[in-house]
Amino acid sequence: METTGRAPTRREVLHAIGLMGGAAVLYQAMEAMGHAAESQFAGPPNLSGARPGASVLVLGAGLAGMLAAYELGKAGYKVQILEYNNRPGGRNWSLYGGDTYTELGGATQKVGFAPGNYLNPGPWRIPYHHRTLLHYCKAFGVVLEPFIQLNHQALVHSSKAFGGQPKRYRELAADWDGNVAELLAKAIDNKGLDSTIVAADRDRLKEALREWGILDKDMRYAKNLRTARRRGYDRPLGGGVDGAPIASQPFALTDLLDSDIGGIIASHMESQHQTTMFQPVGGMGMIGKAFGKQVADKIRYNAKVTKIDQSGGAVTATYTDVATNTVQTAKADYCVCTIPLGILSQIELDASAGLLSAIAAIPYSNSVKVGLEMKSRFWEDDEAIYGGMSFTDRPISLVSYPSNGMHSAGPAVLLGAYIYGPASYRFAGMTPQQRIAEALEDGAVLHPGRYKENYMSGATVAWSRVPFTLGCCAQWNEDTRKEHYQTLVAVDDRIVLAGEHASYIGCWMEGALLSSLDAVTRLHKRALEA
Repeated sequence: METTGRAPTRREVLHAIGLMGGAAVLYQAMEAMGHAAESQFAGPPNLSGARPGASVLVLGAGLAGMLAAYELGKAGYKVQILEYNNRPGGRNWSLYGGDTYTELGGATQKVGFAPGNYLNPGPWRIPYHHRTLLHYCKAFGVVLEPFIQLNHQALVHSSKAFGGQPKRYRELAADWDGNVAELLAKAIDNKGLDSTIVAADRDRLKEALREWGILDKDMRYAKNLRTARRRGYDRPLGGGVDGAPIASQPFALTDLLDSDIGGIIASHMESQHQTTMFQPVGGMGMIGKAFGKQVADKIRYNAKVTKIDQSGGAVTATYTDVATNTVQTAKADYCVCTIPLGILSQIELDASAGLLSAIAAIPYSNSVKVGLEMKSRFWEDDEAIYGGMSFTDRPISLVSYPSNGMHSAGPAVLLGAYIYGPASYRFAGMTPQQRIAEALEDGAVLHPGRYKENYMSGATVAWSRVPFTLGCCAQWNEDTRKEHYQTLVAVDDRIVLAGEHASYIGCWMEGALLSSLDAVTRLHKRALEA
């Protein structure tokens, strides 16, 4: 730096960038420096040489369990999967018209969606860098299509800003960039960044700010046709006599701060939420079905595991056949257990004290999703919103518009709520009908006069009430990672755990798959050394 005569460290550079540009610019810099890591997938594992007759019991036919069974089967192991549900996929799940779902407490929903429509209660999008999942989707024939993560035409609503009237994301984002760029330019002129940037870079940074923030010759963000090209026009470009555009007036900084547009912009720059994303054609559950076909001869459905024992040189799982209400057992040399920790902690498990403590130490979050089927795609017809999300400070947090079937007549299903945090537990305490009613009320602030009026049917899932998980996904923190993570993922005699809870990509399918590949690789090595 200029004041010390030495080059700044990476930490100092990142700190300065964060101060100047915020989270969005900081992430780009971290990615360029190699700090924003992608998936660690380097290809399928090379497992071979399984001992003749060696067997593995897999508990759970979610993606982690099915991938473990698939790769172990290729390696020559005899594999059996016990699955609580009557379908493959676990949290990889779609609800279609005609489906029935009963949550804890007994509330039952009969989904009434039109053919082809669905709700993804769990995962609903695939980042471009989740290479494990993308690899197996291609290998197993899952057809993907783009998922629209960011739509500049979508809406942002805050009860604190603009009298509660929603505004376009593009308007708010353009004005945010412009205001921040103008403030940074003033800080440079006022010597406010002298301790951060060398003299030779000041003019170059100001020119970059001019382009980024669309500043005028006086380094101000103002109403003109340049800013209107980004934020939108009061009268758009046209033809004929009145073809000339009219620029729009930027919003005041205080209103931008009230709208929380800075936080929304930052969320789109997180590595898992960037613009290029995918979804399976026909619903996220198509992935679970495709995985299930690969191991169809290995899965025992309707099997509720109640005890896991690994004494006597083998692993024995006791389970109840839910269909016949009979108690049975399954036995193998080794076990890959993918049962969510909230469920596993309630099962009698023969394991080390360390593993039992790790299982009990990790809580699960809750989230609630609500799917709303609408008679028409009014958001496209009225407002040219094609995919993406609108945001609100109401409890529903967002509305996600379908990325499939665009420009068709309808009906179509919106994700009408994605609720997390304290509000999710309040919603979980409601009946499904009450959740849908409140989601309609909250969503109407984005589309007044069209939202409730177009509603046809709905479905909702509160993950704290899902019988096979009792929560959404595992919630690690720095302390629990340090104390329990390595114990949780270690091979415990003849058992190894896998799933999103056994990864650093928690709550994503990629984490579940990577943990599975790591687990089977280590278990195979353990078996060969035995």
